Amino acid sequence: MASATTSGASARAGNGSWTVVLCWITVLLEGYDLVVLGAIIPTLLDTRHVGMTAGDATTIATLSLVGVAIGAVCVGPLADRLGRRRLLIGSVVLFSLLTVVVPLAHSVAAFAALRLLAGLGLGACMPVSLTMMAEHMPAERRARASTLTMTGYHTGAVITSLLALRVGDDWEILFYLLGVVGLAVAVVQWFKLPESEVFVRARRDGARRVPFTELLKPAYLRAGLGIWVASFMGLLLVYGLNTWLPKLMNDAGYPVPTAVTQLLVLNVGGVVGLVLGGFVADRRGIKGTTMAWFAVSVAMLACLSIRMESDLMLNTVVFLTGVFVFSAMVLVYAYVTSFYPASVRGTALGSASGIGRIGSIVGPSITGALVSSGVGHPWGFYFFAAVAALGLLAVTTLPRVGGNASAEAAAPAG
Repeated sequence: MASATTSGASARAGNGSWTVVLCWITVLLEGYDLVVLGAIIPTLLDTRHVGMTAGDATTIATLSLVGVAIGAVCVGPLADRLGRRRLLIGSVVLFSLLTVVVPLAHSVAAFAALRLLAGLGLGACMPVSLTMMAEHMPAERRARASTLTMTGYHTGAVITSLLALRVGDDWEILFYLLGVVGLAVAVVQWFKLPESEVFVRARRDGARRVPFTELLKPAYLRAGLGIWVASFMGLLLVYGLNTWLPKLMNDAGYPVPTAVTQLLVLNVGGVVGLVLGGFVADRRGIKGTTMAWFAVSVAMLACLSIRMESDLMLNTVVFLTGVFVFSAMVLVYAYVTSFYPASVRGTALGSASGIGRIGSIVGPSITGALVSSGVGHPWGFYFFAAVAALGLLAVTTLPRVGGNASAEAAAPAG
């Protein structure tokens, strides 16, 4: 009997390890994909690829994120009904297949259409991965579960930045590599990724799966409104910076290699900030930590509006911007996993991600318009600082949830 118990525990530990690794890699692929366009925009514009203009690049970036927003909103209720595993694998296959054919597009319209459709699969990956990781971890470590998972995003962004510097004008390699690796990951997920035990247990016990309208009831509405606004502002910053930072730096007078390098520095800071943010939030409380992170983000983004002659000063400010801006957004997701019970957690994360993705569309669009009008620097950074301030205000409205409280105890039952 003891042997059987030990064997079962070992099997669960092994399955849990696969959950952590495969969810992290999935988010890495998303980070790689959503940063790749920002890394190659200067090259696409300089070479006039398929006649692309700055306005065309803005349209492509916008449509990519429209697809991501639709995918994120749709996947939450489906994951709460059909299961996390199948939705995640299908999403990875969809965006991988469409990504690998992007370099074959022979017009701006085809390029944009492929990015739009790939975004449908891509948008599902993050909320499902975060849900699976949160349900794998004990309640007192849910902030770290979210931030640990999201280090994959910025690791992917760092990889993209390094490869973009390496491949130069041969940007097509970046898409081929992502598509092939994504399909390989999906195969491994098919054989090794277990379904969430929380989901399986809830289905076995006949737990009621709730619709999106549950989030609009008084028990959840206050938190929902604050989360949606904070997610909107946070994702606006993440995608606005990752899409346009190289171009904004180039407009400020920095050479293209230096500008692209700042994208790398920004995302290295993001990885550090996620590890630090999750650690602090689990000990000091998610709400207070998130407020502090947004407040520092305001200051760092304002500093970027200043032209810096010292490379050390520039790299330091960009690094700190990554530390606080990117983890502030993820701490909003961590709050969701701590506040909502399992029956509505996938839907809540999907809604936060999906509504936030509207911000991810607005950010690149407004920044692109500022770049096209010739005032990207410094007004792009003024805009970002104001957005971070609004994110801070939204977080102040959230109910306080203890970092070590269980979601089921902390949140209303509905």
